[in-house]
Amino acid sequence: MAAAASVAASAAAITAIFGGSESADADPPEFGDADPLRQFGNDCLDGLAEVTRAEAGMAALKVHLAAGYAGAAEAIAVPPGSPQENTAQEMAVVAEVACVLTVSERAAGALLAESQTLTKHLPLTLSALQAGSISWQHARIVCDETTGLDPAGAAALEAHFLDPDAVNLARGCPAGELIPSRFRYRARTWRERHHPVSIEKRHAKGLQDRRLEYTPDRDGMAWLSAYLPAGQAAGIWDRATTAARAMQGPDEPRTLTQLRADNAANWLLGGVTEGTPSPKAQVLLTVPVFSLLGLTDEPATLDGYGPIPASMARELIADGADSFHRVLTDPRDGAPLEIGRTSYRVPTAMRQWLRIRDGKCPFPGCNNHSLDNEADHLLAWADGGTTGITNLGQPCHKHHRLKHTSAWRPTPATQNKPPGWTSPTGRRYQSENQDWEPPAWPHLPTMPGNGKSRSASVFLKKRATPGVRHEVD
Repeated sequence: MAAAASVAASAAAITAIFGGSESADADPPEFGDADPLRQFGNDCLDGLAEVTRAEAGMAALKVHLAAGYAGAAEAIAVPPGSPQENTAQEMAVVAEVACVLTVSERAAGALLAESQTLTKHLPLTLSALQAGSISWQHARIVCDETTGLDPAGAAALEAHFLDPDAVNLARGCPAGELIPSRFRYRARTWRERHHPVSIEKRHAKGLQDRRLEYTPDRDGMAWLSAYLPAGQAAGIWDRATTAARAMQGPDEPRTLTQLRADNAANWLLGGVTEGTPSPKAQVLLTVPVFSLLGLTDEPATLDGYGPIPASMARELIADGADSFHRVLTDPRDGAPLEIGRTSYRVPTAMRQWLRIRDGKCPFPGCNNHSLDNEADHLLAWADGGTTGITNLGQPCHKHHRLKHTSAWRPTPATQNKPPGWTSPTGRRYQSENQDWEPPAWPHLPTMPGNGKSRSASVFLKKRATPGVRHEVD
């Protein structure tokens, strides 16, 4: 059987990785010279990479086997009967798979559903999983984010991230080089931008589900969560964080996480003294100019969240934009344009540009968003580095410290790409680039008298700059 042969081949590959007899946790050989020991370490890293690819291949094999069993069970079963009989047949299949895998029936049901989706509707995702270029977590994210899309929409999302010949291939790191949470963010962002139902309509429906939830937990604790519009949630989170950072100091024993929770509890329970000024939080918001003017419904982008309805962006700006920074963006591809200046001190405009270019800490897999990060010279000023955009990054505090206390080193940046990183072993890792897209151009009314459409470029010149970056206080 082909499946059995695949399993045997995978087992042989795993055996080869460990040399046939050596244990995975065997002590490294003792060498007087550092080079052989370094080679051993490199071999271990190479082995980890091979195991990861093998795990992806085994996951793809599990998908084929699960879908194959479901298909065989359906063919063996009697002709379709009543809905109750069909449901009973499905339950029997799920129960069988759950027992074989020693997992819950809920987990088995999810595996069967995802296997059907991958084998019938997501061929690029399944091929990438078989090749080991994405993980099982990545494949599940594609299944999840294509739910509710029509076949054409699902195929377009797949092609954007996984088809190297796609016209609109995702920029930056390949999908498999993004940690799953970052890939989900990218996939969700693309889905929001290209969903056949406008984000305005979906947001209006989501508003009806807003709620506050309370869940008791062990040790005298409980969870309190709120399902809110993204603008409100981001503002609450940033305000609590800003207040917590202001309270930190040598005499404050509480962590940032504890301070944030304590502040939120005090505010909700009325513990803030009347007349005490509330800390001002910053919410970075990128708005396509035509959306800002109400000419299109193209989503805006809320830093740390992703696409939001244009109406929400306009409301945030109207209610809170007593100050904002403006940065031009290229109307051809949506990328920010260069801001140049040379001095040791990084000017405010250039810091804003960095936040737009990078979006978050540029270290691979880091989710720390831009407001918490620190502008940093990649090549130190003392070593000849300049304050140019290609010599600047914005690592979070943790990875800024890593640069100065270890052999990890950032690689040069470009105008549109954040710096990558080189590890102590010499391996190079790309950073995640922003996936800019050209803005949507509105359908403009015809000119009075001649029936001809007005030029969008003329409209831009007369009415607005090509792109606006707002920092809402």
